[in-house]
Amino acid sequence: MTNVLLRIQNITKTYKGTTKTINALKGVSFDMYKGEVVSLLGVNGAGKSTLSSIIATLHPATSGDILYNNRSIYHDLPAFRMRLGYCPQKPNLNPHLSLEQNLLFAGRLYGMDDHQITNRIALLAKRFGLESYLAQKAEVLSGGYKQRFMIARSLIHNPEFIILDAPTVGLDPHIRRSLWDVIKELKKDGITVLLTTHYLDEAEKLSDRVVILDHGLIKLIDTPDKLLADFKQKNLEDVFLALMNENKD
Repeated sequence: MTNVLLRIQNITKTYKGTTKTINALKGVSFDMYKGEVVSLLGVNGAGKSTLSSIIATLHPATSGDILYNNRSIYHDLPAFRMRLGYCPQKPNLNPHLSLEQNLLFAGRLYGMDDHQITNRIALLAKRFGLESYLAQKAEVLSGGYKQRFMIARSLIHNPEFIILDAPTVGLDPHIRRSLWDVIKELKKDGITVLLTTHYLDEAEKLSDRVVILDHGLIKLIDTPDKLLADFKQKNLEDVFLALMNENKD
C-alpha cells in the first residue's frame, strides 16, 4: 500500500547467556500506516519492550529489517532518528535544568537553531498547558504533567512517527484520560503512533489496530472492532484473556 510508513520485516532478537539462550522475538512482521495508532499488547516477557526499543533504534535486532518509506533504516540511522520521536516510560529529564532548558537542549540535539527551538517551545507549551512551568524544574510537575512534558519533548523536532512507551502507567484514571486526548490529537495531526500499554481499555479506545505479542510472536493483529466481533466479546480485555487462555490448552 502506498500509505505504508514503516514495514517491520522478520525481526528476531536473541539474548545469549552463559547457560541459556532467550529468543525474545521470533520473526515479527507487520506494517504501520501513515497517521494510525498501533498498540503493542502482551503479558510481561511477550516482547513488547524489546520490539519497541528496536524500532526506536535503542537496540539492534539480531536479524530482520525495518523499512521506513520503503528504505531500510539501517542505511541511514541518523536520518531515521530525525523523523522519529521517542517517549520513554520513565521520565529522564535533567533535574538541574529548567523545563525550557530541557527542551532547548533536546532541540539542539536534533540540529535545530535557537530561533526554530524557541518557536517550537512556544507552540508545544501552549498546546500541552506547560507555559507556567517552563522556568521551573521538573520536580514541580505532577506525574501527569511530567508525562505531558515528556511527550512534548519527543515532539520538539516535529517528527512524523512517535513511540510512546507505556505513557500512562501508574497514573490516576482521570489523568490517564487527559493523556488519551493528547494521543488522539497526535493522530489528528497525522502523526503515526506506536503505543505500548498495559491497559486494555486504553488500546481499545485509542488504537486503529492492536498487535498482540505472545512469547516473541505475533498472536494476532487487527482492529479492536474486528477482534470484538470475532471473539464475540464486549471489550478488548475479554478478548485478550480468551487468547491467553488458548495458550493453556
